[in-house]
Amino acid sequence: MRAIEITQPGPPDVLQLCDRPIPILRAGEVLIKVHAAGVNRPDVMQRTGHYPVPAGASDLPGLEIAGEIVDGELSGSGFNKGDFVCALVQGGGYAEYCAAPIEQCLPVPKGLTTVEAASLPETFFTVWSNVFDRALLAAGETLLIHGGTSGIGVTAIQIAVALGHRVFATAGSEEKCRACVTLGAERAINYRTEDFVVAVKAATQGKGVDVILDMVGGDYIARDINCLSDDGRIALIALQGGKSGTVDLTQLLVRRLTISGATLRPRSIAFKAAIAANLRKHIWPLLESGAVKPVVFQTFPLEKAAEAHAMMEAGTHVGKIMLKVA
Repeated sequence: MRAIEITQPGPPDVLQLCDRPIPILRAGEVLIKVHAAGVNRPDVMQRTGHYPVPAGASDLPGLEIAGEIVDGELSGSGFNKGDFVCALVQGGGYAEYCAAPIEQCLPVPKGLTTVEAASLPETFFTVWSNVFDRALLAAGETLLIHGGTSGIGVTAIQIAVALGHRVFATAGSEEKCRACVTLGAERAINYRTEDFVVAVKAATQGKGVDVILDMVGGDYIARDINCLSDDGRIALIALQGGKSGTVDLTQLLVRRLTISGATLRPRSIAFKAAIAANLRKHIWPLLESGAVKPVVFQTFPLEKAAEAHAMMEAGTHVGKIMLKVA
């Protein structure tokens, strides 16, 4: 099969087309003929040598795919050979065939293309796990999302709004702020020209927000604390702004605040299966009704994966960057 491999840690051009054996299935896995794969920030980190591959996972990049089930033990799964699914995988998505745990597969939502479906798993699993399972965003609560036009951001905005929450977002340009509002955010804050703490406090009459989804870290954490309501929670999922920050621990004690961190890739199949079940129950109907929509910014052919990574690093996109495989 054709695949994209990382020849050595480095810039986008270290991604090269190669020939690899079709994956050999392990117990509980299905073989998917890949039609499309998503490009995500962890792929870029893996390419540059900053995101080690979990033990036993493919060294090929790619954490989400959509395509046709062509092999595997399917009894009792509810799937059949020939079904079109999207799946969260630990690696190997940049290829014509990919093995996926059957429990991490979901049907392609009615009305969506395979490119659109492949844009879902990484961000939808991450948002559900961190915003709803970990930070416990509840009815009537408010959410602040940093990086509102990233793949994670556009997913979090849409899901939270569809479920009835007030949502605020930060972004790095007026154009991106307008995109956040179009997606449903009540207020989008240009972090280059505004202080998001001041803006959030003003929009919430001084109370602050209940939950913050933060992929920046660094000095953002101290500022996050300043715009949290009492009993507020921060879900930290990435460290694009640095791995160190100063926190006033008194605020955590007095105001009962929570900071939690999580990465999804190394978690167990059982953990991800539980997320998949919740997505199918609560979010797939929203996708099929159009209340939540995939946001695909640009699609590249598989052999242009380096160009897709260059676009990801440039940060000009709104939504997902995708690879078309078949």
